[in-house]
Amino acid sequence: MSQDQLDARRQQILAGARACFARHGYEGATVRRLEEETGLSRGAIFHHFRDKESLFLAVAEDDAATMAATVARDGLVQVMRDLVARASEPEVAGWLGTQLEVSRRLRTDPEFAQRWAERSEAVARTARERLERQREAGVLRSDVDIAVLQRFLELAYDGLVLHLAMGRPADDLEPVLDLVEAAVRAQQ
Repeated sequence: MSQDQLDARRQQILAGARACFARHGYEGATVRRLEEETGLSRGAIFHHFRDKESLFLAVAEDDAATMAATVARDGLVQVMRDLVARASEPEVAGWLGTQLEVSRRLRTDPEFAQRWAERSEAVARTARERLERQREAGVLRSDVDIAVLQRFLELAYDGLVLHLAMGRPADDLEPVLDLVEAAVRAQQ
């Protein structure tokens, strides 16, 4: 197989695993279910990933990398707007399920929490750097510490993820996100 084919296969596995973890949770994502979701054999899956834990971490890392890129480019509020705009798409449902599974495992699995802390710092660092650039540009309010603004946006994001993961409607959230954005913007 060429490198392009290997990369495509890896993305196929990640997409199927994301859907499987979202639908069945970490424990319920059996090898048989992973095979069904990906359309590949266990040998093909585990050729790319050492074990189920590594596969789950790869899914979560892939999601975190995508999120970090969006945060760096457009900010955390845009990540929230993108979630709302795409809430009904199947891949978003899979992504939300992965986020909830990460949250559950952070509470119940100390070893996972330690491994994930190293990875989640990238998103936090990217968000902090963007906030600092925004403040320097005069776009961000200056009367509140950057760490407080970052925590506020993270809490708004976490609440949105929970809201959408619970199947609540997304069609009336734009005014809420406008309010979140206005709360961190400099007064004109």
